Amino acid sequence: MNANLLFDFTVDKTKKTVFIVREFDAGLSLVWDAFTKQELLEQWVAPKPWTCKTKYMDFKVGGKRLYAMVSPEGVERWAIQEYTSITPKTNFKMHNAFADKDGNPELPGSEWDYTFSEKNGITKVSITIYNESLARLEKMIEMGFKEGFTATLSNLEKLLTTLSQK
Repeated sequence: MNANLLFDFTVDKTKKTVFIVREFDAGLSLVWDAFTKQELLEQWVAPKPWTCKTKYMDFKVGGKRLYAMVSPEGVERWAIQEYTSITPKTNFKMHNAFADKDGNPELPGSEWDYTFSEKNGITKVSITIYNESLARLEKMIEMGFKEGFTATLSNLEKLLTTLSQK
């Protein structure tokens, strides 16, 4: 593990936006797959001891992913994502909203913009999360979004290390 990898997490309440930049010691294709393939997402996207289960995922423009974070007690917190733009290996955008188990969104949601780049075997992922309302942004923060997302990125780093060794 490279201790010099960049990690920045900034909340700008005036812009209702979260900015995250994280580097991974792994190739671009592998990191892209980890963010866009259901079987890999489910291995890292929930902070331990929570797990992730996906009801369906169709990674294409207009496609959707309905998934839940599941607590050790079995409590499910559902979210629905709709992919609005995909440029393979460099960028994808989606609308994300809390939802019920049938995929009915709890609005307002947020717009997520992921950008991927690689230099010398280090892949940088830049994520911008724009919230339609300050109340939603504050709800995310109150729910422990920073801590949870930081934990999931650590899960991803471990998964990438394991997959890179195969």
